[in-house]
Order: sequence, then C-alpha cells, then structure tokens
Amino acid sequence: MLIGIDANEANVKNRVGIGQFAFNVIKGLEEIDKKNSYILYLKEPPLSDLPKEREGWRYRVFGPGKAWTQIALPFRLFTQKEKLDVFYSPSHYSPRFSPFPTVISIMDLGHHHFPEQFAKKDLYQLTRWEKYSVRNSRRIVTISEFSKSEIIKIYHYPENRITVAYPGYDQFKIESEKFKVDEIKKKYGVKDKYLLYLGTLKPNKNIEGIVAAFGLLTKTSPSAPITLVIAGKKGWLYETIFEKVKKLGLEDKVIFTGFLDEKEKPYLIAGAEAFVMPSFYEGFGIPILEAMSLGVPVITSKVASMPEVGGNAAIYCDPQNPEEIAEAMKKVLGLKKSQRDEIIALGKKQAEKFSWENCARKVLETIEELDKR
Repeated sequence: MLIGIDANEANVKNRVGIGQFAFNVIKGLEEIDKKNSYILYLKEPPLSDLPKEREGWRYRVFGPGKAWTQIALPFRLFTQKEKLDVFYSPSHYSPRFSPFPTVISIMDLGHHHFPEQFAKKDLYQLTRWEKYSVRNSRRIVTISEFSKSEIIKIYHYPENRITVAYPGYDQFKIESEKFKVDEIKKKYGVKDKYLLYLGTLKPNKNIEGIVAAFGLLTKTSPSAPITLVIAGKKGWLYETIFEKVKKLGLEDKVIFTGFLDEKEKPYLIAGAEAFVMPSFYEGFGIPILEAMSLGVPVITSKVASMPEVGGNAAIYCDPQNPEEIAEAMKKVLGLKKSQRDEIIALGKKQAEKFSWENCARKVLETIEELDKR
C-alpha cells in the first residue's frame, strides 16, 4: 500500500496530548512497517526527531500554512502523481476534500459537553472541521472505549468502523533518582513532601478543584509539611487557577513550575507522594500511566476514560467534589509502607498493559483493513 499521513501534529517541539499521540504513532509505524510505503505531508520541514527519510518513507513540505487542511493539502492530493491507497490523519481534522479513502483519529469529544471551556472561534472551527472529517472518514481510530461510545452517541457513527488504539507512555530511564529529585525540588523551591499535578493548565483538568481540595487538606492537617506542585504550560482559561490560590491564601504552599523540561519530568513525578489528576473529562490520560510506571500512587476521577486507564491501581474520586478529592489526598498521605508498596506494585502492573508499539499496530491494522475491501 501507499499511505499518506498528515504529520503536522507530530511536527512540534513541546508535544502534549494529540501531538504526543501523533508523534509516537508515526514513529511506531516507521519502526514496525517496512512492507508499505509512506508519504508524510507537512507545512514546515520535519523536526530532527521525526523518522529520517528512506526508501518508502518520504516527506512533502508545502504551503500556504493558513487553512492548510482546507486548501493546500486537498490541492496537493488532487494534483500529485502518486495515487494513495489510504490517507491517515492522526487528529480530528482530515482534508476538506480528498480523492482517497481517509482514516482519522479522535482523542475525545469534550468540547461537545463543555463548550464554555473553549473560545468561541476555536469551538466553531473544532466542531465544524471535525464534523466534515467524521462524515468523510472510512474509519476512525480513537483512544479508549469511552471515546468510542462518545463518537457513536454524538455522531451515530457505525461501531464496526471504530478502532480503539490505547496510547502508550514514555518509559523513562531514571538514574541517581534521589539526587536528581532533590536537585529539581531545590530549583523550584519545593522544601517539603509534595503532591503533583502535571499537564496543561486548562479547564477540563480541574486544577481549581485540586487547589480547593488541597486547601481543605491543609485546614484539616495544618501542621503537615506538604506542598502542591502544579507543573505544565498555560493552555487557555487558566487565570482563575491563580486567582483560586490567592483567594485561599495558599501562595506559600502551591508552586507553579511552568512548562517542564522533558529531562526533569520523570524525576519530579518520581519524587511525589501522589500524582493528582481528577479531570472532569479525558479521552485517555497518559500521565496516569507515566506516574504508575515510576512507582507513584495516582488519584484520579471515577468518570470518563480514567477507570479504563487506572484499572484497579488508582484511587478514585468525584471530580465535582473537592471534599472527596481532599479525602483521597489524605488517604494516600496516610498509607502505611505495606499499603503504599501494594498500590505501587498494582500501578506498575497496570502500566505494563500499554505501549506505543501496540498502539501503532492497531492503527496499521485499521489502515490495512481498508485495502481488503
């Protein structure tokens, strides 16, 4: 087969969410598939960590960049010499018009449930472009059974044309752990034990709920030397998070690191007493697996996809209830060593179920299935 891929989501420096998914799937396809040939379409030259060109693996870079999937990409597909067997877009957006069968990936449909969490312009584009992409797709790859059920419910898309390809996670190699953890704590001014949130600062992550719960925890245990570390870049509608910290008088107990360097990430996770991720909505939740793989107990939500990811290894709470989140925090901090060791062992076992190679193989199976029809 000759397979085309929109590789733009993977071609960014600081990859999170869909960028992380796109990069690892593309990298995985190049590693596991030497039988098929690929053309990867980009607005900008490929970054150095994307797979190198070889026979059967080529990049096409062209513009204009504005409305690229609407204009430049369709024009190229209709005028190029090569006839693709399948075009794959590892995101919600496919070419507006395409002469070739198309497969898309959908991470989640949270914008349908929480439209107020998005700027009007972004929401309009997201829903309109997504709608035509779903309508024109021959297959959809998604990242959890929960997201699959959402696609069926919202778009009435045939169940037998949706594939669940669970994401993997970065399997970090840690050396001189205590030294590195202490070094990073010193860099960010963390003096005590700490709870950690790591991810983009945006509404669906429920960071205000984490702060509110932490405020309750410090009231019930005022003498406990515990800090809340919030690590990650600013996304959108994040101003109220900082306002919440000030309102509760937690400025000396809550530390914001900003965007975290990938080299620091595993050590900041590994040093935490618990990883806290009680999101309102997630298509999957890769950081849950990263924390579990590093031997850190996870507090997360009992809604959406999180129970699929955490299995029997996470501590669950209602994301709408700060008191319940606070109780989960208190529970983790009060664990005996044997109890903590048990949760850590369960977490490592759970994380082992997921890998980027398996994810890429599922995507490849879905693409190749179209060639059999």
